[in-house]
Amino acid sequence: MNLIRKALAVRDVLAERKRLRGPAELQYAIADRIGMLDAETWNSLTKDAGFFMSRAYLLALEGVLPANIQPRYAIISDAGQGPLAAVCMQLADIGVGQVRKRKEPAPGAPSCAALEKLAGKVSQRVLTCGNLLSYGQHGVAFAPDFPEETIWHGVAEVLYRVRMADKLRGTTHFVLIKDVHEPFQKGVSSLANLSYRYVETEPNMVLAIDAAWKSHDDYLASLSSKYRAGIRNNVFKPIEQTGCTVGPLPEIDAQQGRMHELYRAVQSNADFRPYELRPEYFPALQQAAGDRLRCSGIKRGDELLGFLITLADGETAFAFHIGFDRQAAAGLPVYLRLLHAGIADAIALGCRRVSFGRTALEPKAALGAKPEPFGVMLRHRQPVLNTLIKRLLLCVEHDEAPERNPFKSAAKSG
Repeated sequence: MNLIRKALAVRDVLAERKRLRGPAELQYAIADRIGMLDAETWNSLTKDAGFFMSRAYLLALEGVLPANIQPRYAIISDAGQGPLAAVCMQLADIGVGQVRKRKEPAPGAPSCAALEKLAGKVSQRVLTCGNLLSYGQHGVAFAPDFPEETIWHGVAEVLYRVRMADKLRGTTHFVLIKDVHEPFQKGVSSLANLSYRYVETEPNMVLAIDAAWKSHDDYLASLSSKYRAGIRNNVFKPIEQTGCTVGPLPEIDAQQGRMHELYRAVQSNADFRPYELRPEYFPALQQAAGDRLRCSGIKRGDELLGFLITLADGETAFAFHIGFDRQAAAGLPVYLRLLHAGIADAIALGCRRVSFGRTALEPKAALGAKPEPFGVMLRHRQPVLNTLIKRLLLCVEHDEAPERNPFKSAAKSG
């Protein structure tokens, strides 16, 4: 009986894989520019999907995208149900070997460095379902009350069609779906039958904002005395003693050159740099976001030493673009002070959580931020190289967020 059950299970897996490798029996409108798709349909599908899938943002973004990124869009429809999903995609010319960190391979296995070198040679173009300039699931917006597995099947077919249609511009080797996290993970996991491999990345660090916090002072008051004193003595005091000021930068366009310089100073030290923002990106983002965007800066006299852009998207504030003078930061806690400015801006924007992103897990954990698991689905166009990807993924490692309990209640209970 066990043998029969196993045989039936294998049969079901093969049948599901065969179904997914066929057409999804859906209809598609695919475009190079968001303006080529019906605005009313797009707005209807994305009305609850947030700022990063809004037509206004995508229109603004098209004019200031990094030089190595090209946008693609799609609307998925069903003959009986009508429009089902809006899809945002980006084609990027990047080296896949930049994505992964090295660690020692298992005995007898090829070195990860060698595999990375091979991956870098065979892959230069990546088709991403999502937005490389943000973090979070900003690639697909679903219509309600329709099976997500069917929609994801349609998304996979859209990605296939875009990849095939773009062959005249060059071969697209990798397809990436970012960022996979709850509640999207269940539906997209069905694409494993299409050789998509799940890769866990560093977690997104999220700080929950207490409804009682009306200002940054309220946040500080909620911390245990040890953490509060450390912030005041080691972060705020050094900034104040050197005559630096912290405040809003209301007109970004006047500072875009310096902001780009500070942004590049941070990017140059990153492990993975899939793109470089343009100077004009920052004022374009401000214009598209309007009152939902805050930019805080640290100045020494008239010199801008650092900035952090915080953008409210519903109840979540994304503190996601940062830049600072590395020479100044060698003697001043510029980065940490900017993180606190992001908390103050998120509270002022009326948000209930701050999404700080993946990097610098230790200082963000010390703020009270908790890790939110993130991952991507990755697929190579050639089945043989999907085996290589599977081995590459065994080489991937990421830092784990440390446990920190800076708040009074946590201190008392722990």
